[in-house]
Amino acid sequence: MTREEAWNLMTEFTQSESLRRHMLAVEFAMRAYAGRFNDDPETWGVVGLLHDFDYERYPDVSVEGHPIVGARVLRERGASETIVRAILSHAEEITGVAPQSDMEKALVAVDELTGFIIAVALVRPSRSLLDLEVSSIRKKWKDKAFAAPVSREHIAAAAQRLGVPLDEHIGVVLEAMRANAADLGMA
Repeated sequence: MTREEAWNLMTEFTQSESLRRHMLAVEFAMRAYAGRFNDDPETWGVVGLLHDFDYERYPDVSVEGHPIVGARVLRERGASETIVRAILSHAEEITGVAPQSDMEKALVAVDELTGFIIAVALVRPSRSLLDLEVSSIRKKWKDKAFAAPVSREHIAAAAQRLGVPLDEHIGVVLEAMRANAADLGMA
């Protein structure tokens, strides 16, 4: 599946600008990690762009909702099993598909972190990613009341499974998002 096909599918299923922004942020982070693992940035980017494409229509994370319905749609649209499996792996508790490849582990590691980084940027006076630093993210990380639904433990464990120290992981994702701040509406 090409990036253009993935974009068209994502925009067909997703109207929410914030959800689209989230999927773009995950795409950018996945492309950055593809480079670090000397793998195909197109495939990794498509996985990031499509990982939540079905969430708006099927928000119930269950066997009859996200991401299982999305996996069926992806197969119908001709996506490779590599892409489908990676997307299923980001909801292991529902799908039973444990992340095994570097790409699958990276998706789990960057998914919630991108949202946390956006939340940190949005409470800053500039509302921009361009002046955001890892230290500012780590400061908010310690504030358990801030973005309370985000599981810091889940992100840290996923970074560890990926083999990247947490601060370095935050830096990789932040830099990928910062490099694409205009596309995220956060320049």
